[in-house]
Amino acid sequence: MKLPATLLTLALLALPVYVEAAEWSPEEWAAEETLQFRSDCPDDGEHWSYVWLVVLDREVWVRLGSKAAGRVDCNKTKPLTSIKIAGQEFESVELVDAPDMTDRVAAAMGEKYMSDMFIRYMNHPYTMKLVPKKE
Repeated sequence: MKLPATLLTLALLALPVYVEAAEWSPEEWAAEETLQFRSDCPDDGEHWSYVWLVVLDREVWVRLGSKAAGRVDCNKTKPLTSIKIAGQEFESVELVDAPDMTDRVAAAMGEKYMSDMFIRYMNHPYTMKLVPKKE
């Protein structure tokens, strides 16, 4: 028996769909060069910024230059953002300022990124830990 197309479509829509949610896995991202974070600022609108990352103690850390720090400051959803890393997107991630980690994160950046020998001398207003939030 052949089903009419509309009935077949309805039958397919009724099948359970399993979508694997992105899993927060810092250890797997240690070799990643960059991640993107989203900002939505009144004057600029939505923007995705690329920043370097390091993984320390099973946590993701970023060190933000002046431009990226400015985007964090004007973001309508501050301190929450969305990030993209390793082909995955996370919708609700808190950017936690951690000035006590500045030296340690800077040292890790220097070990990981050769061009940090120049970048380290630029202004970096924020050293931040990325903390996923349950939705």
